[in-house]
Amino acid sequence: MRSVRAVVVAAVAACALALGACAVGGEDRAGAPPAAPGQRSPGDAPQPPPGPDRASPDGAKPGRDGAGRDGDGRDGSGGDGDSRGGAFARPPADDLWQPDRMARARQPPHATAGGARGGTDRVPEAVPARQVPRPYHRNMAPVGKVFFDRPEGPTVCSGTVVRDPAHPGASNLVWTAGHCVHGGARGSWMRNIVFVPAYNDRGHPAERLADAPPAQVSPYGVWWADWSQTSDGWLRYGGTGDERGSAYDFAVLHVRPKRGGASLEETVGAAIPIWFGAPPAGRISGVSAYGYPAAPPYDGARMFRCVGPPGRLAAAGGAPALYRVGCTMTGGASGGGWFVSRDGVTMLVSNSAIGSTAHTWLAGPHLGRAAREVFDAVSQRFAER
Repeated sequence: MRSVRAVVVAAVAACALALGACAVGGEDRAGAPPAAPGQRSPGDAPQPPPGPDRASPDGAKPGRDGAGRDGDGRDGSGGDGDSRGGAFARPPADDLWQPDRMARARQPPHATAGGARGGTDRVPEAVPARQVPRPYHRNMAPVGKVFFDRPEGPTVCSGTVVRDPAHPGASNLVWTAGHCVHGGARGSWMRNIVFVPAYNDRGHPAERLADAPPAQVSPYGVWWADWSQTSDGWLRYGGTGDERGSAYDFAVLHVRPKRGGASLEETVGAAIPIWFGAPPAGRISGVSAYGYPAAPPYDGARMFRCVGPPGRLAAAGGAPALYRVGCTMTGGASGGGWFVSRDGVTMLVSNSAIGSTAHTWLAGPHLGRAAREVFDAVSQRFAER
């Protein structure tokens, strides 16, 4: 078991929905399974999504919004370099993200370091990640993989379809990690970002994915992002080794539906509400983290999950403490959501941001006011579209 002194944001962890999401202390029975979000296979009538989002900000320091555009520069920069960015300039290329290119995508590099601080709970024991039952469209349809291009080549994270109050029942928003859309203080905006819900629906081995039918690799299609936005905290401190970056390592994608077609939520059949300002770790009995780990011993082909009680991982500079849970998932699961059951409704409370070098635990940011402001900015930007 490694201490906090050396940690690697190994694109770890991800989300939990109907399968084993745990309860919030005092609001649900500990460990009680949440209401399963409505999910459908292509051709089925969509089920109603989970209950209302009653989120409220917790007063976390807000960050300046940052948004990205997909420029044509080979360095992956956001066009003019403006941190507020704009709509992606490059139009979707339907032939770019084919199964063979998806299979070649690797986890993004991301590292940070720091000593154990007051307010940090004991290091959790490793919890072995377990495979999610297949087909994924029947169990975890809103969870999928986020693919994008860095100068080094195709790269992968995890993400979740989340509810959009500006478009009830018709959301086109995806929650992921900040380092999956921007390289941080010394980096730039990622390019050619797409989201694939229920990726590799049947769980084919990695060596078969390049030749697998597209309908099994991307059962709900490939959704191109036309906007990405992350926090000021990530843009200022991310990727530098400053712990404050990890406390604000979250992002929102807006994906564009096919012309005249159904929204992402309507296509998948579900979207997960976000619980902004959720209780601290000591008041949550357990979380479920889902994702597609891609670094060894995993290969990125299958969805996994970890379930356990979260602890606190204190950050520097007055940044909010992160949630931390025992989990053996590795790089590639970054950005995947962490879920709890609130009054029987599955809700997203965090996303995977960092993990130990020994791959024994994962940590994710507390989604407070800064996260809410980023989310609201994207929701409002597309409210009239």
